Amino acid sequence: MITGKNYIGNEPSTLNGTAFKTFDPKLNLETEWTFYEATPEEVADAVDLAWNAFLEFRYFSGMKKASFLRKIADNIEDLGDELVQIYCKETGLPKGRAKGERGRTCFQLRTFADLVEEGSWVNATIDTAIPNREPGPKPDLRKMKIPIGPIAVFGASNFPLAYSTAGGDTASALASGCPVVVKSHPMHAGTGELVASAIVRAAKETGMPNGVFSNLNSSGIEVGQQLVKHPKIKGIGFTGSIAGGRALFDMAAQREEPIPVFAEMGSINPVVFLPKALKLKGKEWAKTYAGSITLGTGQFCTNPGLLLGLRSNALDGFVRTLSEEIIKIIPSCMLHPNIISKYDANKASVLNEENVSVTAEYSADVAINHARSTVVKVKGEAFIDNPRLHQEVFGPFSMVVECQDEHELTHAISGLEGQLTGTIVGVENELGAYKTVIESLENRVGRLIFNGVPTGVEVCPSMQHGGPYPASTDSRFGAVGIDAIQRWVRPISYQNWPNHLLPESLKNENPLGIQRLVNNEQTDAPI
Repeated sequence: MITGKNYIGNEPSTLNGTAFKTFDPKLNLETEWTFYEATPEEVADAVDLAWNAFLEFRYFSGMKKASFLRKIADNIEDLGDELVQIYCKETGLPKGRAKGERGRTCFQLRTFADLVEEGSWVNATIDTAIPNREPGPKPDLRKMKIPIGPIAVFGASNFPLAYSTAGGDTASALASGCPVVVKSHPMHAGTGELVASAIVRAAKETGMPNGVFSNLNSSGIEVGQQLVKHPKIKGIGFTGSIAGGRALFDMAAQREEPIPVFAEMGSINPVVFLPKALKLKGKEWAKTYAGSITLGTGQFCTNPGLLLGLRSNALDGFVRTLSEEIIKIIPSCMLHPNIISKYDANKASVLNEENVSVTAEYSADVAINHARSTVVKVKGEAFIDNPRLHQEVFGPFSMVVECQDEHELTHAISGLEGQLTGTIVGVENELGAYKTVIESLENRVGRLIFNGVPTGVEVCPSMQHGGPYPASTDSRFGAVGIDAIQRWVRPISYQNWPNHLLPESLKNENPLGIQRLVNNEQTDAPI
């Protein structure tokens, strides 16, 4: 049941008469639910509760945190069809997408549960004392990772489950021992409230301190600003636009105590088509990429928005087939009227640039809030000279860049901003001839793909979902996979500390049985 209230710790709260509604993009109507903006008092109360909870939660065992995370996943699944129906109503996305994203969300929660229950993620290292070392004794030093404090998580518009209320940021922060205050995304506040209720129930059922989780509604930027500026918030997780992520980053840096902002932002995910691949399978690749560009109405951060190749008959044939195939795909609904409005505006901005030609645009009638897929083409020299052509057009849009030679192709790639992904489509025996091209692409991306599509992000330890700025604010980390936990912790060393007062992970006996680096040797043996 949707109440429209905030969760301040375990308790629903409504102190503000200011209200807003979510929107059904398929019906082009507001939904029936009313949501109440969090007041500055509610924001302060949520953060104060989170800080008090942190003082206790940070010391919880991996087993206890794991039970909490697994219970969240169980409770989300127990929401059943109600969650799916509200998700679809607030996004225009199909039931299959809702169920798939719910499965991924619960998988992430259970993966972090397994991680913290096992315990080696704290990266414990021990260098024992050498009292008689000359010219001076060596102290006993032991190091591990500890949580940094309450984290503010901003829900993403395009992933109401996997990157929002109980998504990767929240799951990894809770796993690390950091309480979370979520700023719910206003486009799917109902979905967010249902998931928040599942988390709050799990907190109560597993004995978590009140304030380990809060959920705040806001249709504007004020609540987010208050969270970032609050001195008891110690880190930020964000998935969204470059403008939004950069604003949070700058605000956090201007605090008296600056804090880290881990933002995943824009990406056009360049794809390089090498000549032999286009000669052998150009039509097949064109059909594959027509599907990737339009998947989810192009509303993925890994959408292939830039396709590069060398001038040739094969590239011309690829563009013709891509253009033919993409207009065969019936347009689908975008997340919100504001999203499609920005798509149309950004697309129009690109089309108004010199030297850009349209090779395909869906021209038949479309339903309200359904996006017309578009492919444009530009020569390499014009692309290199005009950075405005490098900007993301969020939606079913892609730009083909025709380069006259390998040097121009390398130049075009080297001039790109940081990206989440880069793809090489080629024949294995031609890769050696394009070493410079591949190296240039590798330098700009977080994930390098061979003969595939960038859409689809596997949740596993080897996935890197981040890249050089502006793909993310810190290219060393991402929001996907178990390494996401490392964003919310810091190292601490204990020198000459009595063994019985050390954290369990660093004691001589190794009571947790975890892997540790002891005097430069990886082992789970006691000392």
